Amino acid sequence: MYLIYKPEGKDEQRWRYTPRRGLLSVEREDIERRTGKNYAEFTQAVLKGNSLCRRALLFVFLRRDHAKLRWEDVDFEWDELQLEYSKQEWEDMREQAMENLHGDELAAALASFDKFIAEAIDDDDPGHSGKARQLIAD
Repeated sequence: MYLIYKPEGKDEQRWRYTPRRGLLSVEREDIERRTGKNYAEFTQAVLKGNSLCRRALLFVFLRRDHAKLRWEDVDFEWDELQLEYSKQEWEDMREQAMENLHGDELAAALASFDKFIAEAIDDDDPGHSGKARQLIAD
């Protein structure tokens, strides 16, 4: 999954976001303090569109490049920040649908997944095993 930040009039920034890997413990702890959620709750809230949680995630990624960045400096319009699944993540979800859905429900889901797969970015993660990845931390 990718966190994509496109502030108006500035270059797009893109970070690989893998909830179970890639954030240091100090970053996860800072997220928990700022959001009042444990990390598992935070990862779910990010996927559901919680604005405070998305701001905290953006803050973590921006602060990696700008160590003196303050929380108060991170402000964005809703359409400037988005999450995108990689092609492989959409393929994983498509496979899960094939195992769990049937009939018209399956046909509709597959058509939707195929559209997203065609538009998605290839995951450059060489460690992709073909197994479904968890999109939340537990």
